[in-house]
Amino acid sequence: MNRKIIYLAVGKPKEYTWNNKKELSAIGKSYIEAVELKKFGFVGDDVANHKFHGGVDRAVCLYPFEHYSYWEKIFNKKLNPPAFGENITATGMLEEQVYIGDIYKIGDAVIQITQGRVPCATISKYNEEKSFLKKVFETALTGYFFRVIEEGTIKFNSKIDLMERDKDEISVSFATKILFHQQNDKASIEKILKVEALAENWRQRFLKLL
Repeated sequence: MNRKIIYLAVGKPKEYTWNNKKELSAIGKSYIEAVELKKFGFVGDDVANHKFHGGVDRAVCLYPFEHYSYWEKIFNKKLNPPAFGENITATGMLEEQVYIGDIYKIGDAVIQITQGRVPCATISKYNEEKSFLKKVFETALTGYFFRVIEEGTIKFNSKIDLMERDKDEISVSFATKILFHQQNDKASIEKILKVEALAENWRQRFLKLL
């Protein structure tokens, strides 16, 4: 499996004008060659709305590079990383290939997958495609988040090494599809809740569904 960083990016909230309304968002991130990763995320990175974004369970956002060609076909236009506001755009890290709880070493940082991403309308506004959010929900091609186990520096050419696979083998793709589309599947929800590494936010969401 060829795991490789294609793009590494950070960004602070900026003001945008969407639909004649001013909004703060940190979706617009910029390329960086090397960056320090702390428990709460990358130095120089932040979110605009701390109620719905960020926190230790969502310190790092990764989006699979392979999806870009799919979205370019759908919308018939070029999309450049990080179009999803992700920190890391990478190959070999598709949602169905990774498990919640998997631990990776990137550079000298160690991180663990905690949940899939629940996108918001900012994706549609930022990419100027009204149906983007709806299509991301439909496909569950969302990307996902990590918590930081060991702080360290990540570089644009750092290797992505799998250190430990989660024993419950719940892929990000599986959990995201249950959350978005199969909310009555109690057996699957109970399986997902067994994953110790599951982000607290997602644990609460799945408990509510039960």
